Amino acid sequence: MRMRKGDMVVVVTGDDAGKTPRKVVRVLEGGERILVEGVNRVYKHVKRGHPSSPQGGRLSRELPIASSNAMVYCSTCNRGVRVGTRVTETSRERYCKKCKGSLGVIGRQKADA
Repeated sequence: MRMRKGDMVVVVTGDDAGKTPRKVVRVLEGGERILVEGVNRVYKHVKRGHPSSPQGGRLSRELPIASSNAMVYCSTCNRGVRVGTRVTETSRERYCKKCKGSLGVIGRQKADA
């Protein structure tokens, strides 16, 4: 899985392409789709008497986008980058393929049996 909840991403295609880095709110369908804060906003029209909106009207909400339409943001490079994984002595981590900087630890390395 390339993207995780809490990652900063840059949208590269679609109506919201090129916006400032946004936060991933949720990862859906095994990593195929992601819900990004402030991206792909639509209006849902709600009838009066609905529990979330008693007076009715239009609710603005975000819909998921394909994870292939976004790239993980590297704060060192200040741009969206491709991500790789590498194994260190104590853990596995994701890294920026451009500057080779760490993007966070994935998990601990398994002990040899």
